[in-house]
Amino acid sequence: MLLLRLIRSRRVGPTTFHRLLAEHGSVEAALEALPEIAREAGVKGYRVFSVEAAQTELARGREFGATPISVLDPRYPELLRELPDAPPMLWAKGDLDLLHKPKVSLVGARNASSLGTRMARRLADGLAEAGFVTVSGLARGIDTVAHMAALPHGTVAVIAGGIDICYPAENQTLFADIQERGLILTESPPGITPQARHFPARNRIISGLSRAVVVVEAAARSGSLITARNALDQGREVLAVPGHPFDGRASGCNILIRDGATLVRGPEDVVLALETTTLPLDQPETPVLPTLPEGGLHQRILKQLGPSPMAEDQLIRDLNHPAPAVSAALLSLELDGKIIRQAGGLLAIA
Repeated sequence: MLLLRLIRSRRVGPTTFHRLLAEHGSVEAALEALPEIAREAGVKGYRVFSVEAAQTELARGREFGATPISVLDPRYPELLRELPDAPPMLWAKGDLDLLHKPKVSLVGARNASSLGTRMARRLADGLAEAGFVTVSGLARGIDTVAHMAALPHGTVAVIAGGIDICYPAENQTLFADIQERGLILTESPPGITPQARHFPARNRIISGLSRAVVVVEAAARSGSLITARNALDQGREVLAVPGHPFDGRASGCNILIRDGATLVRGPEDVVLALETTTLPLDQPETPVLPTLPEGGLHQRILKQLGPSPMAEDQLIRDLNHPAPAVSAALLSLELDGKIIRQAGGLLAIA
């Protein structure tokens, strides 16, 4: 209950949640400190997420038959827990044992070609035989085919909206089947209809759950490439199926291969890539926050940032200022709504 109240409180995203937890040592202490932190950041009348609202969310999720799994729960998937922006709370419905089996993510175009769907089906089948659970996003095209092919063996669908909301609506039957024979997973509260801004955050979970991400078909600008970039940032393997240079649906995959992604001809290539690489499992150190700094640093940060996202380590180098002080100032600005953290922890002006 306390953890849910903290993550649902205004302007507390996953990265801020983990910073508060590191600073104060427990969810209870962080929740108690939050109004004072907000006040020092200049936010007036700040209130944390209420007990009643948290109870309502828990009741709605459980009424749907879903299970809340916090980042402190032993059932929480270990690979996902390692991320600095790991979802503090997940809603899950289906076979929870799938959370602890080795997983590979298959993603690709919504307007997939017949060759693309055949490849997705072949990959899902072959990876299942090799003992891997297929993870995807329940979207049209490649995602749908991958889930359907993997369903008899185990598949995880990571969705952008609430656990009780099927999107797209045409996948309602598949959505129900995965609840029975696979696993539906989301960080959004029940009842939330997915919006465009939810999908990049959803994509980091797709890659974060898995040892590798395989892009089957993707245009040069697509959500699948966002997932691939997340995977690289998270230290996962990125693999891609090549396509004809004249097919726009293959351009993203060809770019990934040009830039170093492993070329995939079939499931055996994925298995071989995973056998020859070791995924680092060390827990990253979490920075300790000092007292909030004066407004001068805030202004310097705001002048340095713009609408184009910037990595925090780059910002610290540009400012030539101690990292703990910058981190604390960023937390203050985030709570004040002046900056936002995008997928992968990138910073931008709100």
